[in-house]
Amino acid sequence: MNAAARLGLFGLGLVAVFGVAAAASGAIAPDGIATEWTASQKDSAMQDHSTAATEAPAPSAHDGHGGPARAGELGGLSLSAQGLTLDTVTAPTAAGEPGELSFRILDGHGEPVTEYEREHDKDLHLIVVRSDGAEFRHVHPEMDAAGVWSIDWSWREAGSYRVFADFTASGAEAVTLSRSVQVSGAFAPVDPQPARHARVAGYDVHLRGDLAVGAASELTVEIAKNGAPVTALEPYLGAFGHLVALRQGDLGYAHVHPEGDAPRAGDTSGPDVSFAASVPTAGRYLLYFDFQVEGAVHSVPFVVDTTDAAQGDDSDDHQH
Repeated sequence: MNAAARLGLFGLGLVAVFGVAAAASGAIAPDGIATEWTASQKDSAMQDHSTAATEAPAPSAHDGHGGPARAGELGGLSLSAQGLTLDTVTAPTAAGEPGELSFRILDGHGEPVTEYEREHDKDLHLIVVRSDGAEFRHVHPEMDAAGVWSIDWSWREAGSYRVFADFTASGAEAVTLSRSVQVSGAFAPVDPQPARHARVAGYDVHLRGDLAVGAASELTVEIAKNGAPVTALEPYLGAFGHLVALRQGDLGYAHVHPEGDAPRAGDTSGPDVSFAASVPTAGRYLLYFDFQVEGAVHSVPFVVDTTDAAQGDDSDDHQH
């Protein structure tokens, strides 16, 4: 699969290549375990910062998952595309109930897909997020010989969840499919507010830049710990950082990765990494970053309004 086919597009002529910096949070997990946006993380990531740019870099070897979107849409808004279908998702039905989350990917004949092209060290990336943007997880289930993907699972909180399967079936283009899962229990929805700064788990993470509608814009993530720049970002899933972007409201999806060549074992990066993005519509976008330092995977959310661009770069310099 060439780089162009792996580019995640934010529709309406969108070309988004995210050179992801790392981000940080209190969520620390080994490979295959959820990295989550917990309530404490949501409370700690709450300041704005923005600056404008206009040029986007060319697509690279780390273009995003999800394949090209048609004009005017993001990915992950359908359970079926390109002749592939995300079959019924089986999971625990109540918060706190232990069990297993499982599903199949079916081809156009209703048969399970069992051959995939590995991308970023995995055959399939599974993203699970509550409809309000909370309780985010990025995990990697295992597939059995019958084509059933599964992973041990329990829900931290009740609510309506979207399950995104991000993969490339052998001989096909990259695609992201999704289904909704309902989890019973007391549900207290949240309303994520603009958040460009987080101070969690000893990391101070700041996002600069604007998210422009229909035009490329540059964003930069700055990472420090105990007042010192972090320069020890490690390769995780074949990249120095991963970004999932969801449009608030319909959770339109894009999963993208740093531009440039894939890092080698032993390579490190940081503290600043820039990426370029464009979005198809005005509104609020939920950005989730994963990165690894000293073998530990961290995740942190940012919340960005496209209307913030007019505020300029001085909106929260006094807070950084």
